Amino acid sequence: MRTQVGIIGAGPAGLMLSHLLHLQGIDSIILESRSRQEIEGTIRAGVLEQGTVDILNATGVGERMMREGHVHEGVELQFNGSRHRIDFPELTGGKRIMVYPQHEVIKDLVAARLQANASIFFNVSDVELLEIETTHPKIKFKNELGEVQLIDCDFIAGCDGFHGPSRQAIPKNKRIEKQQIYPFGWLGILAETPQVNPELIYAHHKRGFALLSTRTPSIQRHYLQVDPHDDIANWSDERIWAELHARVDMDGWVLKEGPIIQKNIVSMRSFVCETMQYGRLFLAGDAAHIVPPTGAKGLNLAVADIQVLSHGIREFYDSGQQATLENYSAICLKRVWKAQRFSWWMTTMLHRNEKHSPFEYGIQLTELENVTSSRNAAANLAENYVGLPLQLPSINYQSITK
Repeated sequence: MRTQVGIIGAGPAGLMLSHLLHLQGIDSIILESRSRQEIEGTIRAGVLEQGTVDILNATGVGERMMREGHVHEGVELQFNGSRHRIDFPELTGGKRIMVYPQHEVIKDLVAARLQANASIFFNVSDVELLEIETTHPKIKFKNELGEVQLIDCDFIAGCDGFHGPSRQAIPKNKRIEKQQIYPFGWLGILAETPQVNPELIYAHHKRGFALLSTRTPSIQRHYLQVDPHDDIANWSDERIWAELHARVDMDGWVLKEGPIIQKNIVSMRSFVCETMQYGRLFLAGDAAHIVPPTGAKGLNLAVADIQVLSHGIREFYDSGQQATLENYSAICLKRVWKAQRFSWWMTTMLHRNEKHSPFEYGIQLTELENVTSSRNAAANLAENYVGLPLQLPSINYQSITK
């Protein structure tokens, strides 16, 4: 097989790249190790920055998001028994966020790609990246029938997540990787209850962090800070609700309970592979960086990477210029590290660290007081939460498709 861009991974990064390239007349093939049903059915959170919402709408895949998503104009920070609202539009010149789960974004992108007769191979295995240092890299894989196939391409986009083969294809002595493991885990639940609050509530408590969010009018997503090594079997529904009540209930306000239909524990890390490009291989999304979910940046960073990469590939085919591609890592990392700083700051500000001294705990509470009493501090949180600008020329995708 022959294509211009071989894409490994059908998550938001890979699907969005294929979609953007298609709108610019550039061919691609996507390889995905899981089935379509699995990638569309794996429930993942989704807080979309203003820029992510804008690009989905501009490229024709935002209709269902605008109909079924929830526009939020702020978040609430809860500590010391009271809540403080951060007003996004007022602090950022009108920007907002959209709560729309990641798996729904994937459904919309898969539908758009298949409608355009895109080549997506699901259930592939034994993916190998070959000759990535040449101008004609190749991808070897087995299709769902077990047949070995080879794709010749001009570029490879590694959009296959933290555990995929793409990053591992870069020689270890060439990869610059930086990581922080947090002593926190999140116990997440899906519960059948009415919406508990119009906006997300981030709660700091001496017992640990909690987050209240929404999925649909009848299904809510809540999180508790727990030991990342804990066993979910230790957490009965009764224990989960009791702990949530202890951390978020206030005078005159009690969290609504309901049947818990899903629960799991995930660990938290910050990770950056600064070698986001090697030869004709370009990493994007979770293949290059992981952020703790406190800052709601994972999917949004993936979409930002893809906009840079698609811009560079278009330049290459339009004029032979390679400036954007040659500087892909540097361009992306400026935004990646700012998102890492914000996610780290939100995580350390809101989570209870048992190793903290009384002094450090006092500083943590004072940081929350500062961000909710200083307009400048609140504006900094709001600007980062709704998304920092992407430093690239804008593209009128609608004009391209006409």
